[in-house]
Amino acid sequence: MTIRWPRTAPLQGTFRGITFLGSVILAISRGMPNHWRFRSQDMARVLADCSARALLIVLVVNVLVGAILAFVGAVQLVKFGAGIFVADLVAIAVSREMAAVITAVVMAGRTGAAFAAELATMQANEEVDALEVLGLNAMDHLVVPRVLALLLVMPLLYVFGCLAGLLGGFTVGASMLSLAPAAYFDRSLDALSFQHLGLGFAKAIAFGILVAIAGCYHGLHADRNAAGVGQATTRAVVAGIVGVIALDAVFSVCANALGI
Repeated sequence: MTIRWPRTAPLQGTFRGITFLGSVILAISRGMPNHWRFRSQDMARVLADCSARALLIVLVVNVLVGAILAFVGAVQLVKFGAGIFVADLVAIAVSREMAAVITAVVMAGRTGAAFAAELATMQANEEVDALEVLGLNAMDHLVVPRVLALLLVMPLLYVFGCLAGLLGGFTVGASMLSLAPAAYFDRSLDALSFQHLGLGFAKAIAFGILVAIAGCYHGLHADRNAAGVGQATTRAVVAGIVGVIALDAVFSVCANALGI
């Protein structure tokens, strides 16, 4: 059965994206009862690139974001003699929003772009067609390991991002407000709750899937030339970052409706 796409370009891209998402879900569900069809070496390479090699930049960016939050909060809260509440501000903002969002944006610019560039280059060199000729499904061997890798790694990066953000906030709070470390950590622990951490954890998982699918989709649908590789990389980064912000807004609306 041949699907006739509408001639309108935005609608065509939307239907292709929905079809691609459905194909990814089916490919993952097919491998769940049995063994996955991709090679373990490919999965290990992607996992290493998404985790250990991306950890340093995630830590650096989250430390800076935590420090910025603490600095802005300290400037305002000190006016009311409530400088100690900087710890609450940083703990809630980092665990609930910033750690997941900032980590996802970093991974979209780093790993999502790498996925798109790699798959677009394979598309240009007709390597994807060669896989299909050999009877190997490109979805199973190229897309599924990348989606699973970010699905597994993003929650771990979120945890490290939270710790880094809290450390950045503590550094600024202790230096600007001369707060005792014990008092700062006590306020942070009191402000943190399983609701905030669970919401951030769920966001990290959803953002990881979104970034991986955006990178793979634009990589496999790239034009078969050098310009197509560059365009696919750009589109993957833009789609990943915009998608993360939009999805975060949806999470915020749902959390507010549920009283979380």
